[in-house]
Amino acid sequence: MKKSKSAADHAIYQAKVLTPFAVLGIKTDAEWLTDINYLPLDTPVLPPVNELAAEVFRQLQAYLQNPRITFDLPMHISGTQHQRRVWQQIQAIPSGATRSYAEFASLLHSSPRAVGQACGANRLPIVIPCHRVIAKNGKLGGFMHASEGMPLMIKQWLLSHEYE
Repeated sequence: MKKSKSAADHAIYQAKVLTPFAVLGIKTDAEWLTDINYLPLDTPVLPPVNELAAEVFRQLQAYLQNPRITFDLPMHISGTQHQRRVWQQIQAIPSGATRSYAEFASLLHSSPRAVGQACGANRLPIVIPCHRVIAKNGKLGGFMHASEGMPLMIKQWLLSHEYE
């Protein structure tokens, strides 16, 4: 028996939130937020299918209204010890502020490239705001392992939203 498109969407995402820059695909697993993916703007939205997805949806909508909110979500993501250290430091960057890859590298006794790779491996963008990490010269730098196009437009939108 073939699954309906709606049932297939529920298997992949527990909600899809429309934003000005992308549709955010929300994945949850039991009691944990596990992923937020940037999807094309023409992706159909999906109302939350469980309580946690509804809470993630609510907090993301609140961020779109006021980028100064503090996310309070149960997160479960796996990563190396270095990645987790980078992600923890990124969460400490206040909205409207940025830090450079080099600053984190110095703080964590690492390299800017390793910090950038940890940012690229972040499965919870916005909640773990890797868009706040920029190049030492103030340029946006890579985002989502890209150097141009839609990913940098998303990063630019998020930073502009937080500087308002």
